[in-house]
Amino acid sequence: MSSSTTSTTTISTAGPPSRRNTELAMLAFAVLIPVFAYANVGLALSDEMPSGMLSYGLGLGLLAGVGHIVVRKFAPYADPLLLPLATLLNGLGLVLIWRLDQSERLARAAEAQGFVYGASAPNQLMYSAMGVAFFVGVLMLLKDHRILQRYTYISMAGALILLVMPVFFPAKFGARIWVTVGSFSIQPAEFAKIVIAVFFAGYLMVKRDALALASRRFMGLYLPRGRDLGPILVVWAMSILILVFETDLGTSLLFFGMFVVMLYVATERTSWIVFGLLMSAVGAVGVATFEPHVQQRVDAWLDPFAVFETGQGTEQIAQALMAFGSGGVMGTGLGQGNSDLIGFAANSDFILATVGEELGLAGTMAILLLYGLIVERGVRTALAARDPFGKLLAIGLSAAFGIQVFVVAGGVMGLIPLTGMTMPFLAYGGSSVLANWALIAILIKISDTARRPAPAPAPSPDAEMTQVVRP
Repeated sequence: MSSSTTSTTTISTAGPPSRRNTELAMLAFAVLIPVFAYANVGLALSDEMPSGMLSYGLGLGLLAGVGHIVVRKFAPYADPLLLPLATLLNGLGLVLIWRLDQSERLARAAEAQGFVYGASAPNQLMYSAMGVAFFVGVLMLLKDHRILQRYTYISMAGALILLVMPVFFPAKFGARIWVTVGSFSIQPAEFAKIVIAVFFAGYLMVKRDALALASRRFMGLYLPRGRDLGPILVVWAMSILILVFETDLGTSLLFFGMFVVMLYVATERTSWIVFGLLMSAVGAVGVATFEPHVQQRVDAWLDPFAVFETGQGTEQIAQALMAFGSGGVMGTGLGQGNSDLIGFAANSDFILATVGEELGLAGTMAILLLYGLIVERGVRTALAARDPFGKLLAIGLSAAFGIQVFVVAGGVMGLIPLTGMTMPFLAYGGSSVLANWALIAILIKISDTARRPAPAPAPSPDAEMTQVVRP
């Protein structure tokens, strides 16, 4: 009688797919769409293909390829949508900035003020390359996002330094939001939003139980205890000080709004949202009563066309509203609008007006949908995160990104007073591009940890091979 011995093997459950090939396919579209838009602008302006289209397409493709390779290596299970969405917005921003560079009207206005106009697109391409390098550096150096929790209070100190720095430098266009040394300038608030999110996430993770306690209920709201109001009062006071000394309404709203959203997520108390909105409204109204720059922006928001009657103020908001109106549903076509009438801020604060005029309501909604997808993927990452710090950090970064888009779009469209912030990835500015690429890198790192399959359990030392004896 012959016998054979076989052993059973344990087959581990397959983990979720990495989705890197999906990311690569979407990156191809994220590069091709801006290249097509670039060609469209060239044909509209000069009836011929622009000479720099090939170099632009290769440059954007190279940046996207480098980002993809690094994500494949250092965050293989990350969300596949974040990198293509950021690349698409960055690429479209480069096209819009190049389109405004071709404006003879803006060139004449710049020459009258003593500087040369038309180099914004090459500069923005350089900033984009630096932003992708920053993105790569964060992915390579940040082994685990939970390491950031160790630097909770160091982050608080760093954020305060970044927010206070502009006070010691001259104001530009009525606001102190820039640090300028010679020809070099930087907007610290763009980086401060990331550092503040790290601090809030670390702080709320420890204090959330105390902040969630309520002493009594009033009109359906759980009122927090008096001693627990301290943190929100401190943050509210800091946002008001930013508004007073820097006259920066955008940073103040972003700073306080992000804290309130993270506080609500940490405690699940609706009362914090109500208190936050009330305190924000009281602070903004109070500062507007004695701060001339804030008051001017409120007046321009209430009656943007009064400047044509009084001759005082700026025409930018009125020109932006007329650009949206002339765009209609489908727009005038890329390169065929007059948004350059807005002036020097057409490629920065008001770049969404160019989208509204030349791509119409449909194009504006598509751009806002891209931003909404980034926020949605960030929130999904927060829900999937396995640690409370990662959840709060992801929701904080997503909230900061979403609030910035809201205050910029709302200001340009006349929904709220103009804030002076820039549209992430779309508008001209090195600080914004660098900071938002770093923000995307941190979200990718958190999503990689959240989606990574759990390690298979170690086999029991008492396990023995099963022997099957066949005759």
